[in-house]
Amino acid sequence: MSTVAAYAAPAPKAPLERTTIVRRAVGAHDILIDIKYAGICHSDIHQVNEGWGEAIFPMVPGHEIAGVVTEVGTEVTKYAVGDRVGVGCFVDSCRECDYCLRGLEQYCAKGNVQTYNAIDHNGDVTYGGYSKQIVVDENYAVRIPDSLPLDVAAPLLCAGITLYSPLRHWNVGPGKKVAIVGLGGLGHMGVKLAVALGAEVTVLSQSLRKKADGLKLGAHDYRATNDPATFTELAGKFDVIVSTVSAPLNFSAYLGLLRTEGALVNVGAPEEPISLNLFSLIGQRKTLAGSMIGGIAETQEMLDFCAGHGIGAEIELITAEEINTAYDRVLSSDVRYRFVIDTATI
Repeated sequence: MSTVAAYAAPAPKAPLERTTIVRRAVGAHDILIDIKYAGICHSDIHQVNEGWGEAIFPMVPGHEIAGVVTEVGTEVTKYAVGDRVGVGCFVDSCRECDYCLRGLEQYCAKGNVQTYNAIDHNGDVTYGGYSKQIVVDENYAVRIPDSLPLDVAAPLLCAGITLYSPLRHWNVGPGKKVAIVGLGGLGHMGVKLAVALGAEVTVLSQSLRKKADGLKLGAHDYRATNDPATFTELAGKFDVIVSTVSAPLNFSAYLGLLRTEGALVNVGAPEEPISLNLFSLIGQRKTLAGSMIGGIAETQEMLDFCAGHGIGAEIELITAEEINTAYDRVLSSDVRYRFVIDTATI
């Protein structure tokens, strides 16, 4: 075991502060990663504030981790010291269920082990990427291609795969019309990825405040959802709509923007329940669906795709001392588009 520096929330809703945590010894199939960068995801804030239910404290958030391997276990075959690697939202799963065997570890029937705020198979609390180092099983890390800078690659481990997985699952590509709801940390990656896949992409945002950004990212159109004309002019247009927002929407209105047999996929996770008029679904065989990150193989596929298309996250690099300020800015939508912590400052 080793003691490493980290930033943790000592209690629900408490500011994060510098502390130390214990990492397990490197086992036969483990790799030790020196974390270089860690992205700040809105879900970190949800969990620190117990917005999704009771949590484990002290909590070290962070599941957008990019770093370098500095030690490998005696039976490791996938990685060597010096390799550039990433760790996403989970660090283990049962490895036996149908979903794990199909490469869908994110939907493990027994529940995957989250990178933080969870109990691992040894009964220990997991701590995330707001720290200097992490020890993970080699099968739950991914390789970051050399052409991707580690700082802009870190958010791909959650924001990137969260959008790539549903876009791939719903066969987004040339000839498809796609809408991305919200232009934040998730949404801006949705625009980049959907455009790279060959789709015609529209951003649906509450206002036109970020229109120039959306078009610069590659969107073909940008509409304000606070304008009722948007919902009449775009009715029946889209094959796929991906909602990235963490607030309850008028889903019946958004379903009205879909073509027959279109899909509205929710990757944002509002804390509040939603209501729905089912006639907005059944009349034209539309789908209201959800999607959660991706498996290890798909995450690697996403990273390779991003490297091949020159795609990284748009980031603001911060020091560890700025984490609490960054949380406040995320809540006020004052970030373009992902905060990334330089862990050298921890």
